[in-house]
Amino acid sequence: MSEIRNPELWPSGELKIEWVRNHMPLLRGLENEFKETKPFKGLTVALSVHLEAKTAYLCKVLSLGGAEMYITGSNPLSTQDDIAAALVHDGLNVFAVHDATASEYEDGIRRVIAVGPNIIIDDGGDLVSMIHQDYPELLPGVIGGCEETTTGILRLRTLDREHRLMFPMMLVNDADCKHLFDNRYGTGQSVWDGIDRTTNLIVAGKYVVVAGYGWCGKGVAMRAKGLGAKVIVTEIDPIKAMEAVMDGFEVMSMSQAAALGDIFVTVTGCDDVVRREHFLAMKDGAICCNAGHFDCEVNVAALKEMAVSSRVARTNIQEYVLESGRRIFILAEGRLVNLAAGDGHPAEIMDMSFAIQALSARYLVENRDTLSRRPGEMLHKVPASIDGEVAARKLADWGISIDVLTEEQRKYLYGE
Repeated sequence: MSEIRNPELWPSGELKIEWVRNHMPLLRGLENEFKETKPFKGLTVALSVHLEAKTAYLCKVLSLGGAEMYITGSNPLSTQDDIAAALVHDGLNVFAVHDATASEYEDGIRRVIAVGPNIIIDDGGDLVSMIHQDYPELLPGVIGGCEETTTGILRLRTLDREHRLMFPMMLVNDADCKHLFDNRYGTGQSVWDGIDRTTNLIVAGKYVVVAGYGWCGKGVAMRAKGLGAKVIVTEIDPIKAMEAVMDGFEVMSMSQAAALGDIFVTVTGCDDVVRREHFLAMKDGAICCNAGHFDCEVNVAALKEMAVSSRVARTNIQEYVLESGRRIFILAEGRLVNLAAGDGHPAEIMDMSFAIQALSARYLVENRDTLSRRPGEMLHKVPASIDGEVAARKLADWGISIDVLTEEQRKYLYGE
């Protein structure tokens, strides 16, 4: 029995899913293939991903491929109740509500694990973490899983290094057709979509501080520059800091940047990136938001302790007044601004990411007897053939053809 906010919202959700389906040709192609081949027939898939229209379409594609789907969100604010209702209307199992309490969010995770999944599709690592911690009796039934995010892969690497990861995991985020496009172009666009629609303020001429210059941070900084901002990057990695300098951005510590920034965007995967001493240095009206997975990068708890008052300034904007009288604004409670205050990445970008998810899940099923299940060897790269297939399908959809090596060129390069 599903647990959602309001089943009557399904028509609105169905329209959203239909819209993204029309702009996700790779998944449409897989939908047609999976309906014929049923690669997941007889298998149960537990999925915890931001529950909006693109995710819903992925769920429907997997379901048409024979999977019994059990679905929850991966962030309390990114679930869209009409999307959840549409999936339930189509016969899928959903346990998620928008603005879930901590206990409601955890209960959704538990409900999709308790069914005993064969395949896990995770975004941030909560499903994998909980099944290991609280449901060890279900581990033998798991063929494997796919992880969508940088944050989730960091958690997986820790588990595997400590020999505590007990089934194979595909590192979807590390696939070229995922992080080079989803993380850079998807995050770059969707973060500013979330900020702009939430604040209705101009970006041009402002100082934007981007914390973290990985692929997501590069995308956020690039789009901020395109919007006319003066961009400052903060980093802990000297190599990435040099990249940011050579890409034309100012680089400094957060302590230095705190007094200059008008808009702060954290994209690090770490915690306590913007904290008490930084809030004290910020100018009146500074805006802080987070584009990393968990809501710990901007230390909102510390800001609440420091504030003499707070109020809702606008939908998805909380104003905190410090003792000095200066105001600091937090977007979307410090959660993922592009999903908690927006619709997430563009459909065409998630088409590639979710095609890799679907193909990686199929790869797990097809190779269930050969993938290593030895402790410390549970992490598996997405095969280059899957990356290449996704890229080739995308180029074909764009009507773009590229060169192919001649036999002589192949021998010259590879000695074949």
